[in-house]
Amino acid sequence: MEDEDLLEKIMKEIEKANIKAGFFNVIGALKKVTLAYYKEGEYRYIQVDGPLEIASCMGNVAVGEKGETMLHAHIVVSDNEGRAFGGHLMKGAIVGATAELTVVEAAGIKLLRTRDEKTKLNLLKLR
Repeated sequence: MEDEDLLEKIMKEIEKANIKAGFFNVIGALKKVTLAYYKEGEYRYIQVDGPLEIASCMGNVAVGEKGETMLHAHIVVSDNEGRAFGGHLMKGAIVGATAELTVVEAAGIKLLRTRDEKTKLNLLKLR
């Protein structure tokens, strides 16, 4: 996984396994990360250069209104001084030495993300 985009790699593995509902976690290292936080109807981006340790990364897998696979992940990384940075995992997180992905499928459960006009977010619904 070294030098791959973490979010894109997670999506590839989940689609390859044909998982439509579940959750995942990741530990490992990154060369850099792009994080985002949601404020006043939009995402604000933060770029953190590494090397970085993935202190925690977790997310869920659902299906969008058009049947597409959707991921929602949060990540906390730490630098060589132990400072932590966290937020939504976005494209632009480049894997360092390794990233270990664990995926758990929620068999028999249907998770759907639908657009909420008030928040402008795709919110998770159990159906």
